[in-house]
Amino acid sequence: MGERTADDHGIKRDRLLKIIADQGAGRLLLTSQPALAWYLEGARVHVNLAAPPFVAVLVGSGGDEVILTGNESARLRDEELPAGVEIRELGWSEPPAGIALEPDTLHEDQVADQLRAARAPLLPGELARYRELGRDAAAVMTAVLSARSPVDTERAVAAALTGALVEVGAEPLVVLVGGADRMPYRHPLPTLAPVGRRFMAVIGARRHGLVINLTRWVRFGPAAPGEQDADERILAVEAGFLAATVPGTTLGEAFRAGCVGYAEHGFAADEWQRHHQGGIAGYNGRDPRATVDAADRIVAGQAFAWNPTASGCKVEDTVLRTATGFEILTLDPAWPTTQVANLPRPTPLPL
Repeated sequence: MGERTADDHGIKRDRLLKIIADQGAGRLLLTSQPALAWYLEGARVHVNLAAPPFVAVLVGSGGDEVILTGNESARLRDEELPAGVEIRELGWSEPPAGIALEPDTLHEDQVADQLRAARAPLLPGELARYRELGRDAAAVMTAVLSARSPVDTERAVAAALTGALVEVGAEPLVVLVGGADRMPYRHPLPTLAPVGRRFMAVIGARRHGLVINLTRWVRFGPAAPGEQDADERILAVEAGFLAATVPGTTLGEAFRAGCVGYAEHGFAADEWQRHHQGGIAGYNGRDPRATVDAADRIVAGQAFAWNPTASGCKVEDTVLRTATGFEILTLDPAWPTTQVANLPRPTPLPL
């Protein structure tokens, strides 16, 4: 659990009460992993990462009620939940999301857009936790990838990344490794193939409910013809996405402006259709993923993870959109970088 600050939680609660009032409702039931982790300051509300949470929170003007299964209550009270919350225990076979509700209760699915907007501008406590996670995840990448050799299998690299993430208290949600023979694949689930002369590693890691995303490349020996040029051009495409990420515009507007960069920098004009381009970050891998018509409004204090990619090249970091520019959250000073649009951007690690 992240450290709970009265100011942060009070702001979150006020945001939810406004949603409830705007809908003419009396209460709101939170049941999803992103919403619960956000409202409960990063509490881990799962056992099985592939299963739904075993917790729900009923929010109303008279107070909040945390609803959970009794077999999990001791650990949740001791290790996860903020002090002083009201708890209702259910039997282990009773899903909290399925409790009987008063007619004037909203389910979060009815106000999904409003809830995303409520958690978009990150608060001071969240920013501190996110920055620390970003530094830790970037350091894990550097430490693990610096110790690789061309004969290592993709699975060996993935195993080392997974173990290192767990050691820093993060949950590995995504661990991808693609070696030299698997460059065409945008989501290379690791195999027993050796990584060879060049490989890509991707991680998505969660801690305190916040999800960090980053991609790094490693090469052994000099770059092959065309590789450095493609790497530089994909960084230029990313710069276009970042330049379009302006408070007040919509996510869809930023997406459309960024996609234009593929043709401008020598890629196929429709390259963006071959893979998703990322989007808003925070309490989900993408919250939400950017699309042509995404209507979410960009605000200062919001995190993003754009990931422009073409065959054999990709860039991805988690960044904070501030009122004046960008802060790279996944920056490790030990990793090689180049300056693009006044920001340090990663280049392949030569070994």
